[in-house]
Amino acid sequence: MKFLHSMIRVRDLDAAIDFFVGKLGLREVRRSEYERGRFTLVFLATGDDTDSAQIELTYNWDQEEPYTGGRNFGHLAFAVDDIYALCASLQESGVTILRPPRDGRMAFVRSPDDISIELLQKGDALPLQEPWKSMPSTGEW
Repeated sequence: MKFLHSMIRVRDLDAAIDFFVGKLGLREVRRSEYERGRFTLVFLATGDDTDSAQIELTYNWDQEEPYTGGRNFGHLAFAVDDIYALCASLQESGVTILRPPRDGRMAFVRSPDDISIELLQKGDALPLQEPWKSMPSTGEW
């Protein structure tokens, strides 16, 4: 058995692409539009040759109301090379760091559709560093 992808529904495809590709650094690998069904599928990958799992963004063209239950989904998790640098970059681009990497190892943010995203430092935790080690958590993650 091989894990293929996780699917999340997005209300604003451009905002989702900006978050996952522009801010998190994933790569769009495939896009299909289905006129008859009125939806678009966009598959994203990390670009790491050893990582075959993907995220499928499903954009239903006629969806006007926000999707509910984002917290029920659980979360997507990514191993990152430098959790401090990524959190700083996300914060600079307007993403709220809900659970800062106070421990040098783990942080949580949310996508524009309220999907919880866990960021985990590859390997050992980084040495504790300000402003992260004293930054409080905010909201839910």
